[in-house]
Amino acid sequence: MALLELAAHYSNGEPLQIRQIAAEQNIPDRYLEQLLATLRRAGIVRSQRGAKGGYILAKEPWKITIFDVVKCIEGGDSQPHDAHQEPKSVDGTVLREVWQEAKQASDAILKNYTLQDIAEKRESRQRLDIMYYI
Repeated sequence: MALLELAAHYSNGEPLQIRQIAAEQNIPDRYLEQLLATLRRAGIVRSQRGAKGGYILAKEPWKITIFDVVKCIEGGDSQPHDAHQEPKSVDGTVLREVWQEAKQASDAILKNYTLQDIAEKRESRQRLDIMYYI
């Protein structure tokens, strides 16, 4: 959600402060600080110091995939805790194969969407909601 805020404000080139993002998305400040620090270390956002400082996307929103974000936040290898051990049974082998197939499918979907895509979907949905209230 924080990245959607940054994507929505990307074109004006001005960074957003944590308190702005937190207020807009109802995210606790401390939690948001930790998330943004993780995203900064991964090169997804960058921070700017000073009175007009804050956070901004490190690259264009159409170049950041949702896969990049999930990989950064959840870690590069989201497999079951015993995935690095050889399965001890046929059941374990079959479950591992299904898990790998599911992971490949979800990764493929997440790689097809960028922050720009999600921001545009959000904007479109918001316009529809406004039209219903008129």
